[in-house]
Amino acid sequence: MAQQRIDSAMSVAGHPIHPTMIHFPVAMLLAATASDAAYIFTGDFFWARASVWLVGIGALGGWAAGLVGTIELLLVRAIRRLVTAWNHAVLAVVTLSLATFNWMLRIDDPALLVNPWGIYMSLLTTAMILLTSMQGGQLVYEYAVGVNIESEPEPNRP
Repeated sequence: MAQQRIDSAMSVAGHPIHPTMIHFPVAMLLAATASDAAYIFTGDFFWARASVWLVGIGALGGWAAGLVGTIELLLVRAIRRLVTAWNHAVLAVVTLSLATFNWMLRIDDPALLVNPWGIYMSLLTTAMILLTSMQGGQLVYEYAVGVNIESEPEPNRP
């Protein structure tokens, strides 16, 4: 069965905006987990302060990307009909809520709650990123959301 493409309503020159916006927030939130671990193992305040910035930028950037994704979800009927799209949206909201809470825990005193709450929240956020990303990947690879199928090259076959 040939896959029908689902065009993006939020794109620039045919390139969907939401997938381009998520990489830096995801990288920041994942790096915060490593930064928390570095603080726990070294006790160097630099790592606690770095985590505050990483979590804050990751959360704010994630909410911006989520806003674009939500607009996309609401504007494109074919996306709204996909259960996977709604799963992705709910998981993203939970992930960003955890990240925001993690940031709020440490914004006044970066080192106070890194161990244990900060690292727990960072690890939970990392796990949620993995689940959310799997759903987002399914939207692209299984449902061709925002993919220009006509321009895709044929796969190399032996």
